[in-house]
Amino acid sequence: MDLYEHQARELFEEHGILVPRAEVTDSPKEAREIARRLGGRVVVKAQVKTGGRGKAGGVRLAADPAAAELTARQILGMDIKGHTVGKVMLAQPVDIETEFYVSYVLDRAAGRFLAIASAEGGMEIEEIAASRPEAVARIHVDPAEGVTSAKAAEIAEAAGLPPQTVDVLVRLWEVLVREDAVLVEVNPLVRTGQGQILALDGKVTLDDNARFRQARWGTEGAAHDDPLEVAAAAKGLNYVKLDGEVGIIGNGAGLVMSTLDVVAGCGARPANFLDIGGGASAQVMADGLSVILSDPAVKSVFVNVFGGITACDAVADGIVQALDTVQLSKPLVVRLDGNNAARGRSILDGRAHPLVQQATTMDGAARRAAQLATTA
Repeated sequence: MDLYEHQARELFEEHGILVPRAEVTDSPKEAREIARRLGGRVVVKAQVKTGGRGKAGGVRLAADPAAAELTARQILGMDIKGHTVGKVMLAQPVDIETEFYVSYVLDRAAGRFLAIASAEGGMEIEEIAASRPEAVARIHVDPAEGVTSAKAAEIAEAAGLPPQTVDVLVRLWEVLVREDAVLVEVNPLVRTGQGQILALDGKVTLDDNARFRQARWGTEGAAHDDPLEVAAAAKGLNYVKLDGEVGIIGNGAGLVMSTLDVVAGCGARPANFLDIGGGASAQVMADGLSVILSDPAVKSVFVNVFGGITACDAVADGIVQALDTVQLSKPLVVRLDGNNAARGRSILDGRAHPLVQQATTMDGAARRAAQLATTA
């Protein structure tokens, strides 16, 4: 579960990390009053759960309360990468001397956390990481040991951060551990002209498995999350929206991740991650197809199933029944393998839907789905 910036700031403050004074509103008129309380000149920031707000025009400086009201009116309702701005945060400007980047992220492959830090923070951090990787330090953290003062000093030295950031690095680790986070990021972490270290922006992603311990965040902002993810969640689907044109349905997270990679290797981009697990019932297939086909960017759909506990003929039955309730408007490529695969393919052949195609291998199915998507 991603938090909004203002929620991440709240966590930072609770753990003793300095942040500029700020308030949140969904009203342009109230934005004027907030700006007045904060001293007049403010930074108006769109509150959406995505990056690139600054380049999209979602972060602007307002010179006075009247300008703050106008700016809030312009930003509220904006679409930023498919996210509608429902709230803005107004923050006091800061006298920035230097910008840094720091984060902790779960490295699942290594079974450890990864500290990423750079003495060159700001909006261009991704370009810096790509063009000058030596400017970004990457140090693994043993979760059993955590980030002690000594470990924080090691991270700061490797990244070229000033000694004043050591305490912040320790406190950010406390945020990650105590709040059940899998990502904590500050970009930029700044040193002001007065020598203070402040977090100007924050991104925190909480472990979904710990929602029962993080109930205080509730469902704030759900109306402004990606509408397809909201619709999928309401249907109990494990769905993540991506920026591609090939819809993906698979059974098992590992198989779905492999499917994303294979589709990308065929020259197309996956439009989503959708794992139906062991439940390939007609209702699950219908729900999955309806969500994926609701995405206007989708040009083809790839169903990739390996039959194990749930046999392929049961999956095929689910697809056939789903086709009776969902209007299939895009080509559907199906690859069935494993338990009762031949029987499953026969069921789909018997249905003979004009938009349903089959392939016997994952690579072959991915190539066909990519071809259909890129030539549509």
